[in-house]
Parts: sequence; C-alpha cells; structure tokens
Amino acid sequence: MSDIRNLLVELFVEELPPKALKKLGEAFGTVLRDGLRSRGLADAQSALNVFASPRRLGARISHVKGRAADELREVKLLPVKVGFAGDEPTPPLHKKLATLGLTFEDVRDDLARQRAEGREQLVLMRNVEGLSLAAGLQAALDEALAKLPIPKVMQYQLHDGPDVDPGWTSVQFVRPARGLVALHGADVVPVHALGLQAGRATHGHRFEAAMDPVELQHADHYERQLAEQGAVIAGFAERRAEIERQLAAAARAAGEGLAPVQDDALLDEVTALVERPNVLTCQFEPEFLAVPPECLILTMKANQKYFPLLDAQGRLTHRFLVVSNIRPADPRHIVQGNERVVRPRLADAKFFFDQDRKRPLESRVEGLDKVVYHGKLGSQGQRVLRVRQIARGIGDALGGAVLASQADRAARLAKADLLTDMVGEFPELQGIMGAYYARHDGEPEAVAQAVEDHYKPRFAGDALPRGETGVVVALADKLETLAGLFGIGQLPTGDKDPFALRRHALGVMRMLIEGDLPLSVPHLVSLAFHAFPEGHGQAQAEVQHFLFERLVGSLREQGWSSQEVDAVVALRPERWGDIPRRLAAVRAFAALPEAEALAAANKRVGNLLRKSEAGASVDAVDPARFVEPAEHALHAALQAVAPAADAAFLRGDYTGSLQALAALRGPVDDFFDRVMVNAEDEALRRNRLALLAGLHLAMNRVADLARLAS
Repeated sequence: MSDIRNLLVELFVEELPPKALKKLGEAFGTVLRDGLRSRGLADAQSALNVFASPRRLGARISHVKGRAADELREVKLLPVKVGFAGDEPTPPLHKKLATLGLTFEDVRDDLARQRAEGREQLVLMRNVEGLSLAAGLQAALDEALAKLPIPKVMQYQLHDGPDVDPGWTSVQFVRPARGLVALHGADVVPVHALGLQAGRATHGHRFEAAMDPVELQHADHYERQLAEQGAVIAGFAERRAEIERQLAAAARAAGEGLAPVQDDALLDEVTALVERPNVLTCQFEPEFLAVPPECLILTMKANQKYFPLLDAQGRLTHRFLVVSNIRPADPRHIVQGNERVVRPRLADAKFFFDQDRKRPLESRVEGLDKVVYHGKLGSQGQRVLRVRQIARGIGDALGGAVLASQADRAARLAKADLLTDMVGEFPELQGIMGAYYARHDGEPEAVAQAVEDHYKPRFAGDALPRGETGVVVALADKLETLAGLFGIGQLPTGDKDPFALRRHALGVMRMLIEGDLPLSVPHLVSLAFHAFPEGHGQAQAEVQHFLFERLVGSLREQGWSSQEVDAVVALRPERWGDIPRRLAAVRAFAALPEAEALAAANKRVGNLLRKSEAGASVDAVDPARFVEPAEHALHAALQAVAPAADAAFLRGDYTGSLQALAALRGPVDDFFDRVMVNAEDEALRRNRLALLAGLHLAMNRVADLARLAS
C-alpha cells in the first residue's frame, strides 16, 4: 500500500473579491477533496481544512494516498457467439481487443463468460493499476478550478511558465494567479495550473512578513509557518473569530456597556479584506448624532467597512471600530486617517438630511408620476393610486372608516421618500427616511410607522409591521405587486424571481397568520386586481394558487408534516389566521386511537360520494327509509355528535371539534360492515348516500381527514 500523508494545495493570487471569498474557499476545498475521493486517493475519513485569505485559496486534506489501490475491473466485450467460432476467436473479437491495445494472447486466461439477459457475454477481468497522486491531483485540481463559483472572470497574460509564449498566452481566472503549492507531507507533488508549476514557496503579508518567500516545509506546518514567518492568519474561520474577539475587547475598552453593531455580512466581508487583523478605536464629532442613526450606521458600514459602537440601550455613539490590516507600534496615524476619511461621509449624510426636511413629503408625491415603475404597469405615481385603493378596502374590512382613512394617507406618502436626496444616495433607507420626514411634517405616528413598515417583512425572519395601519399598507403594497406582475405574465420561473414575488407572497402569508387577521384571501386578491384598469390581465386564480403553494412550503419548513398540511390546505381555507389552530387540531386528532379508522372511513365515504349520481344531500336523509339497524345507529350518533362538533368549530375550538368525532368510530365501522351502500333500490341507495354526505360534511369542516389515511 502506498504511503498516506496529509496533502496541502494553495493557490496564491492577487486580491480576491471580498464578498465572494468565503464561498470561493469552501468550493475550492470541497471539490478538490471530492475529486481525490472519487479517484481512490482519499476516503470518507479524509478531513478537510479550508484556507481563504485576500490573496490565497487553500485546502489541506488528511489521509491522502500516494497512489490509489489497484482495482480489478470487468470489461464487457461481445456476446460469446460473436466472439468465438467454436474454440477460435473471431475477427470481431480481435478488433475489439485491439481497440483496448491488447491481443488475444495477452488476455486468453483473463476472459470469462457471464450470462445476462438470456445470453452469454464475454467479459475481460483486468487488474487496473491505481492512479498516482500526481495524476489524480492534477485532474482534481483542474476540476476544482473549473467549478469555482467565480462572480466575474478576468483575462490576463502569462509571462513565464511551462509552454508559455510571453505576452501572448492568456488565462482566465477570478484574479491573476501568482503561485501554486502542492505538498504531500514534505514532498512537492508535480502538478500545474493557470500557467504555474507547483512548488513549496508562498508569500505572507505584503508589508509585515518576517521573510519572503515563505518556504513551506510540510503540509502540516502551513498555518504555523504563515503565522510566524508570513504574519498571516490563513484560515477564514480563525481570522473571523480573531476579529470578533478584538472587536469585543476594543468595545469594552472604549466604554462600559458599549458593543459593536452585529452584522454577519459585514464581518465576513472584513474578514475577506485583511490577513492580519488589528482592531482600532476611532471617533467622530458628536454633533453628527443629530442625523438619524440608520444613516450614519449605513454610511460607516457600506462605504468604510467600520463597526459603529452602540451603548447599553442600543443607541449609536460617536465611537466606531476599524479593522486594520497592519499592526504598527504607533497606530495614531491609522486612527487619524480613518477619522479624517469618515468625516466628509457623515457631513454628506447631515447635508442630505437637512436639505430633505426643507420640503414636506406631500410636496414630493406628484413627482412620482415621472418615476417609471414598470413599462407595462406605469409610473410610481400610478402604483401609489392602486396601493391606496387596495389599502382603503383592507382597512375598511379590518377596522372601518378610521383605519381605511389612515391607511390611505400612509399609502399616499409611502413612496415619496424615493425622491429625497438621502434615499437617492442610500436606497436601503427607503421607508426608514420616509418615517423620519413624516414625523417632521407632523403626520400621526401611526402613519409615520406605516411609511417605514410597509416594506416589511423584507426577508425571512424580518419583523412584521408594528401597527394595524402598517399591516394594511404592507398587505396592499405586496398584493398590488403580485396582481400587477401576474397580470402581465411576469411569473417566477425555476430559481429566477427578479421581482421577489415569492418573498412578497410569504410576507402576505406571515401577516395573515401571525397577525391572526380576519381577512379572506380570495377577497384580498380580488381587491388587488380591481385596483387595476380594465384590460389588465385577470389572474386571480393564478395568484391564489401561488399563495397557497408558498403557504404549503412554509408550513412544511416549520415542522408540520405533509399529511397535516395537506389535510388543512385541501379545504382551501379563506381565512389563514386560524390555520395554525387547524394544524394543531389535526395533530391532536391523529394521536387518537380512533383516528386511523375514521380517516380511512372518511376516504371511503369521499370516494363513494364522488362516484355517485348528483342529488344526494344532507337534507334528503329520511330516517323512515332506513332498513338496517346500523343505519339507525349511525344517524343517531351523527345527530348526537354533529351539533357539539359544529359548536366547537364555530367558536374556533378546532381540537374539540375533531375530538368530538371520535365517538363516531363504532357506528361508522358497523355501518360499513353491515350496510350495502349501493343498493339496487334507487331510493334506498340515495338515502344511504345522503346519510354519508352528512357524515362527510361533519367530519371535514376543520380539515380533509381522508388525507390522514395511510
């Protein structure tokens, strides 16, 4: 067996795109390891360590073989009757073997006969030599580079390397590659990539490395040598953890109760920008705190990659943290430089805020008529009119004229901040700035909140609008988007959803369910489509189907079983606020000992009714026509149970409603054991079907119990 050692591969490149670095590193290591496993050079026990810094992608894979094990392979040749004439090989067999570089004399003793699909097949049993690490790694490395999720490819010229014509040979990669390391233990593996030949030399920090290049001695010494000789923390996760540790320490040192803003995306991006993190504390003039904190935080995070500091009450302070990539003995110049850089950014934010407040939001509404929303759906001004109409309808249904009026006002102002300087500079602040300006203009707090909250929920897990007015406008805004785009045929396809319609549908679902709103989904969809002019595509059914699809997917993600969800959603409940109670009732019912038999009986009843002629109804039941005692017994049980189940249903006690049905198990089982439903006598048959129709109606008010049948 060949020797087994740890393998290190590192690609040294110019600065990689920070937002893509983490994904690039994980993909590089994963595909490399999987490629070695598929070639028999690594196995399930081979652990993967991924390294990703601004100038390197690397991976160390444990327990990698110097050569894969030999393998006995079976090669199918020809049917025996084609390959042999008696005991002599035929020309087709000689030709087939020749294509494999073999002669009959070479393989005479390795041929075997196998019977498959009614005929004898001639097969060759060959011992194939295992792949060398150099060959297997070369193939795996090529595969890993080809499969990297590169956001944008660069093309550059090579100036040296194997088979390179200087200045004429070009390569495409995410950034120009400058070095390649491949070490199996202490030995270099002779592979190549991107015009580079593998060696053991890499490079550390641009300015603070103790030596350059760093000659790696062993695959297992990679992190230690880079840290000690190259002043680099190679691992992305380790570097991120070190930044978090330094941020927390610097915040504590800056003042009691202070903490940096929590932002995982920012932390990942900063981790991808530095190789030797050094957190420093800076500050700006306190008068800038008069600007809304969202503006200051966004400009510091988005433009400068700083971490603002919040006090114990979550309020923004005039201090912030910087993650530097160097560690000078005296960091004052770095601190002063960052303070000097952030000052004009904050001054711009203050200027925008002051200028915007010179005009009320109301004065900007007319300008929305000149802002294009969609080529087929008109301007933002036309959209605002539609959202207002939908909001008035929802507000009236939810809270009467007062809520409808408040929602109308909020919907009128909701998009006006799109024309402000602050939102023009920072689109992420739309809604947030509208709320500040609405308060400044003296609008009621409910209106100001609704202006901010009508975009919510923006993403999975985001907060819902805080008040009724916000909920109404948010529903109206999302329903207008769905109705508008479905009406012109702009539906999501596959994983493409450019208008985020799935997110809008989930937002509608969350507000209806989590807010337990007494609103009908068909009515909401109808309101949305009626806000559009005549001639707009009428796709109410498609929108409702889309909403139910998102509902089913979300409920399953929340842990409800497919059977439970299907049982409830099969009834297409119009009011979604009580769906959680229906699901809980179905789960409780399914735990009853009578549940399985009743679900099976319910399925049988449904099948009988579907196959029967039209006309059987609850009102048509005539007890005088009963012949069998089992008919009388089921009718009596239904008369006793149905009122209690219906009463529980009407007061929203769905669990009680379903559990009341447990008393029907005995009479139902006895009925099907003793009664022939499809009797030859038509009057008798119709009466029995009417009895079953009443049973079916009583059993399926909360959910379609047949969906629980195994």
